[in-house]
Amino acid sequence: MKFSNRVDVALPADQLFAQLTDIPSLERAALQKGVVMRRLDSLAEKAAGMSWNVGFRLRGKPRQMVVDVTRFEAPARIDYSGTSAGFEVTLVLEFTALAPARSRMSTVLEVKPRTLGGRLLLQSARLGRANLDRRYDERIKSFLRDLESRST
Repeated sequence: MKFSNRVDVALPADQLFAQLTDIPSLERAALQKGVVMRRLDSLAEKAAGMSWNVGFRLRGKPRQMVVDVTRFEAPARIDYSGTSAGFEVTLVLEFTALAPARSRMSTVLEVKPRTLGGRLLLQSARLGRANLDRRYDERIKSFLRDLESRST
């Protein structure tokens, strides 16, 4: 199952990239939402190879996922890859400068099942595809609007 969107933001592309790669800030925000992130790598700087063990609740059950940064091209692109017991997830974030103070972020999120249970869950999710597309788009836009408001 694949989701994608493009959102124009009133921030320069390099500033947007910097905010979305501010690891301590992202870890604090995740913790506030009940997500526990534990860094697995020992890289001194931001680069491909960063890795986290992520714990969260989904559908009332605790879940674990290992998330890796597979591509890191500042300030244009970041690729994430995640693996859990039932799914493989890839997330691609691309940043394009539109003007000195304006940029566009494009996202592509793809979820692939690894088990029969994962297949069944994705199959049932396909029935509500329009609702999931709308919620995905709204979440990304809301997150970026928060980033805009914090930077002004």
